[in-house]
Amino acid sequence: MLLQVTIMFFAAVAPLAAQGIPLNPAPAQASPSSVAGTEALFREALVWLAQLIQINTTNPPGNELAAAKYVAGILEREGITPELLEVAPGRSAVVARLRSSAISNPSRALLLVAHMDVVGAERARWTVDPFGAVMKDGYIYGRGALDDKSMLAANLATIIALKRSSARLNRDVIFLATDDEEAGGDASIRTLIAKAWDKFAAGFALNEGGEIISKGGKVQYVAVQASEKVSVNVAVIAKGPSGHASIPTKDNAVVHLAAAVAKIGAYSAPVHFNTVVRRYFEGLAAVSDDEIGKWMRSLDATDRGEHAQRVISDANPQWSSMMHDSIAPTMLSAGVRANVIPGEARAMLNIRLLPGDTIDVLLGALTKLVNDPQVRFEVQPNAGLAAPTSSLESDLYAVITKVASQEFGGAPVLPYQSPWATDSSQLRLHNVQAYGLWPFPVTDEDMARMHGDDERLSVASFNKGIEVLLRIVSDFAVAK
Repeated sequence: MLLQVTIMFFAAVAPLAAQGIPLNPAPAQASPSSVAGTEALFREALVWLAQLIQINTTNPPGNELAAAKYVAGILEREGITPELLEVAPGRSAVVARLRSSAISNPSRALLLVAHMDVVGAERARWTVDPFGAVMKDGYIYGRGALDDKSMLAANLATIIALKRSSARLNRDVIFLATDDEEAGGDASIRTLIAKAWDKFAAGFALNEGGEIISKGGKVQYVAVQASEKVSVNVAVIAKGPSGHASIPTKDNAVVHLAAAVAKIGAYSAPVHFNTVVRRYFEGLAAVSDDEIGKWMRSLDATDRGEHAQRVISDANPQWSSMMHDSIAPTMLSAGVRANVIPGEARAMLNIRLLPGDTIDVLLGALTKLVNDPQVRFEVQPNAGLAAPTSSLESDLYAVITKVASQEFGGAPVLPYQSPWATDSSQLRLHNVQAYGLWPFPVTDEDMARMHGDDERLSVASFNKGIEVLLRIVSDFAVAK
């Protein structure tokens, strides 16, 4: 099996040399007194990112074992002992640790988390091979370039830089590469925690989930994820008599489903604010244009709040999702032949709940809205769980805020409740102060490519992200 993986891997990475990316760059030399990033480390990390992109870990099925073995090989060459943790057949996580002392203190340990799986890519819609790691115009293209193999490579660079510099740590630093983040199924971090929590238990964590938004070459703000919405998939099922399509009936399941989905698509759930969202908009108002900033400051006003909420929702769909439960119809299925009226039609809704909201309350509202006895809702397995918010007063959050502001020209650092779900929710449920950093500056246009076509990350942004991540980890975990 190992031989097959090795042959497959080298067949995949061969095109890198043709793009001028060295397959075996010289290792960076770090000073014993410093763990600052170097150009050589950046070049190595770019190779790791490119080769990780070329290992196709589309979920399903995931195939993370191939990526796990690759990552483990890099760690082993650096004298860091990795451990493969099998979560399911063909799916293994990787954990490695730099110790601060002979006896570990999990409550102080810092966990660096990234996932190895990626969402699928429609090859015909891409201008390059989604798994080719193509370098073009200063960008690296490929599925996972943003989500989340760039974070995986940056975490590798960080722990390796600490090791090479013989940094004197004041707490353990743990590297963790996870499986099945995109589907949250039986091979996800939930299962990994149940099986092997003792291997990577920590009091603090850095993960994906935040964002650093750049405009005109300047960072506008840094959003640090401290909370996230809860993902729940719900099937909408319409029933009706099947029959010959030459004799239409009014109780056609497809017609009832279409009417239900149209009503759901136009529905807007009530707005709720929590501390993280309030502080996010307060900080963002200071760097937004005068008009939008005015409405951000009015979101809670008794006389203008409702209008302000509409303005903000219309201005940015992400801001809208941060303020209320969101519902996105994503899949439709019905029928077996064009001339047969089906007895059942289905749609899938991807719902993102605000922390503290419940699916039962939302489905009660949708049932009343649809008002059709032929239509019912069915919650699907593997729904997310609401987790507590990470503290905005912790030592790690303070370090992130200080370093990010310094590294990005005084840009405001804002607490952030992400519309998307990450592995951090499961960590927060185990009392980990987890923060979504994602240290790479990107434009809104490039952020829109995440899970989309021609996903890409600029090499300059990737290098800067490594530098920022390494400095945060050093400030927090290296003894002064």
